[in-house]
This record gives sequence, structure tokens and C-alpha cells, in this order.
Amino acid sequence: MKYDAATIEYYEAAAPRYTLSTALDRHRHLDPFLDRLNQGARVLELGCGNGRDAKHMVDRGFEVDATDGTAAMVSKANASFDLKARQMRFDELKADQDYDAVWAHACLLHLPRAALSDALARIHRSLRPRGWHFANFKLCDAQHPNEGRDPLGRWTNLPDPKWLNVTYLQAGFEMVETDIYAGNGSDGVQRDWMALTARKA
Repeated sequence: MKYDAATIEYYEAAAPRYTLSTALDRHRHLDPFLDRLNQGARVLELGCGNGRDAKHMVDRGFEVDATDGTAAMVSKANASFDLKARQMRFDELKADQDYDAVWAHACLLHLPRAALSDALARIHRSLRPRGWHFANFKLCDAQHPNEGRDPLGRWTNLPDPKWLNVTYLQAGFEMVETDIYAGNGSDGVQRDWMALTARKA
């Protein structure tokens, strides 16, 4: 299973609520990530959602290819910001050294664990030499040690930091920085998250 159809169906239906929600500000890790890039760098965004992060990247002078796996999210992002966003699932990424960076905020966490290696291989191949990658994941805990569906019915892989480090290393990345922080998801469940910045080795 390379993606979870029920999760995509959830976002198709929920797109208006996400676009109109109060959680519209760019992610706090975005500017520190962009500060690592050369001006005008080409950035692929996976899971662009409402388009707010992509808009900020464009405003900062980056060339952005905004993508999302759901048609409704792509439509809303383009209506709000005219980003020329396009629909693409993770398993449809076929780029070969086309990007300087890949930004994947709160989206790879919806992949089944068994599918993450394939997605990371695609991201790795899409990056130019020494390209940058950001992603963040909800972490497992004692009550939720295994992947599964969250209260909203979305698949969540819930890895632990050691597993993430090994999986990224095996995919050809070197981990540059990690940050474990407490955060709330849209399902209302508070848990620890791990943000990671990696570089193509």
C-alpha cells in the first residue's frame, strides 16, 4: 500500500474547513529551512494544503512547485494564492534532480510506514546534489505504539525518532537537525512531534 485512499478522501471532503481554519500561519520551521537555501532556489512542496507556506516561499523569492494529493486542496490553494499548484500523490513523484529542496510539512506522516522508504527514495532522486529536505512527523507513545487511524479516520504512521533516523539514513540522507516538540494535530490530540532537516548525502 503506497498511500491510504481513506486519508485522501478525508482531505477532499475537509478542504473547505482547512482553508478557512484559523491555522493558516506558516509553520515555524519554514523560515529557518528557507534560510539554508540560495536565493531563487527551486522548491518542491509536498502536501501544500491551503497554500500558505507556498505563498510565503514565493514571497521570499523562491521558485515553488506546490503539490497536493487531493484535487480539492489544490483548487483551494490556487483560488487563494494563484500558485499554479498541481495534484500529485507521493508515489507519483518522478522528478530527477529537478529541485534544490523539498518541503513536506505534516504530510509524510500519513503514509503507511512500509511506504515511507519508497517516498524518501523518490524525494532523494528529485533533489539536486546536496539538496535539502524538511518533514515532520507525529511520534508514537506508550498508548499509541503502532501506526493506525487517528480520531478523524486518517492514517498516521507514528514512528519513533530512532526508526526515522535509520529510515532516512537508508534512503541516502544525512540528518542535519532534529527538533522534538509538543504539538496539537487537527484531530485535537496532543502528542510529541519530530521535525527533521536532512540533506542529500
